[in-house]
Amino acid sequence: MSREFYYYLASGGINTILNWVFYFIIYNYIVAKQEVSLGWLVMSPHIASLVIVTPVTLIIGFLLSKNITFSSSKIKTGTQFFRYSLIIFANFAISYLSMKFWVEAVGLWATPSNMLTTIITTIFSYLMQKFYSFRMSETDNVKQ
Repeated sequence: MSREFYYYLASGGINTILNWVFYFIIYNYIVAKQEVSLGWLVMSPHIASLVIVTPVTLIIGFLLSKNITFSSSKIKTGTQFFRYSLIIFANFAISYLSMKFWVEAVGLWATPSNMLTTIITTIFSYLMQKFYSFRMSETDNVKQ
């Protein structure tokens, strides 16, 4: 296993555990398993919790990826954050569809559904972070 992949697993593991804990707290205590009405939009509790937790874990995940996993990337921080955010928004779309499926179609509880969804998005995210957000040129790879 490469050092980069090990670091990705470690930092991703931290972010994943934080995601699960924050999601559980938000779903059970803040949203309190109730629909959330914004006046013009009503969100189911599992989707509202996903909407709330995503920006928090986006920032934590970016900082961990930038400073631990892909610290040798020479791409400017703003560009990295923009690319990382695009991938997180793609992950959000995948998560949205996955949560709708697991909770509403299958009938699985929200927190385990969120955990299953994380497995799907983790694989997608690693590949996209490695080859898009923090990619290094071939000359950078040779130097390591």
